[in-house]
Amino acid sequence: MKVAVIMGGISSEREVSLNSGNEVFNGLDRNKYDVVKIIIDKTEDIFTKLTNDIDFAFIALHGKFGEDGCIQSILHAKGIPYSGCGPLSSGMCMDKNITKKILKNSNIPTAKWFVTNSCENIDYDKIESFKYPVFIKPNSGGSSVATFCVRSKEEVKPAIEKVLEVDEYAIIEEYISGGEYTSFVLNNEVYPTISIKANSEFFDYTAKYNDNGALEEVVYLEENLQNKINEISQICWDIFYCKAYVRIDMIIHDGVPYVLELNTLPGLTKASLIPKSAAAKGLGFSDLLDKIIEYSLTPSKVASLNY
Repeated sequence: MKVAVIMGGISSEREVSLNSGNEVFNGLDRNKYDVVKIIIDKTEDIFTKLTNDIDFAFIALHGKFGEDGCIQSILHAKGIPYSGCGPLSSGMCMDKNITKKILKNSNIPTAKWFVTNSCENIDYDKIESFKYPVFIKPNSGGSSVATFCVRSKEEVKPAIEKVLEVDEYAIIEEYISGGEYTSFVLNNEVYPTISIKANSEFFDYTAKYNDNGALEEVVYLEENLQNKINEISQICWDIFYCKAYVRIDMIIHDGVPYVLELNTLPGLTKASLIPKSAAAKGLGFSDLLDKIIEYSLTPSKVASLNY
């Protein structure tokens, strides 16, 4: 099987993607796969660099033209199987506003929010009903790029201005205090939970990608709470039509898991969160990549959509 690892891209998360892509390229078993790299520098590259002899595309892109369903649609149209979720799931999960509407409709706890695409007529009353601090960030961004913890009315407009430089919409979100956790789901099976303790105000870009930016470790929580996390993870898998794998980020406040977002193409370096979760269950990095390919090539495993 000839596997193309697609990396780079046009988003603000390009460097993260190159790191993920190189790790995947190095981690794929050469006894099973003929592996090539495809580095995307502009959107047209997917048409000119992806040759007709590719049997499978392993997508290691992040952000715009990676996680938003665009490249998935192109690969689907070209008849090339690819890793992870389809165009619809990818697009829904990339859009935080849509994600949170679906979560709310499915009775999954999530922080209060609203979106805006303008710095004029900001609804300060609504923001103040959330109580400061609030988070202001791109509606369709990742890796905590242009994400601000805003503590006063005076900081709101400058933060929205910065966000609108990188995205069409800004999301203003209620701050939920508590511990941050992530749940890895592989083919509808929930793997061990990871606890994230940032060495900064929150789990920002620096904390995510710098050495010693955060303490990330597998945790085994009290049974009731772990069952809640697992149940919410499986509901999220079903309602967003996930396939192969997904990472679900949460804040736990007073024993209640609040879902922050779903990552349909999470980081895949050996130091990333999901390889740590997989390793806790005895699944090494190369084997994890095998499973992602296997489950991407088979129909998605779901439980029920009656939520």
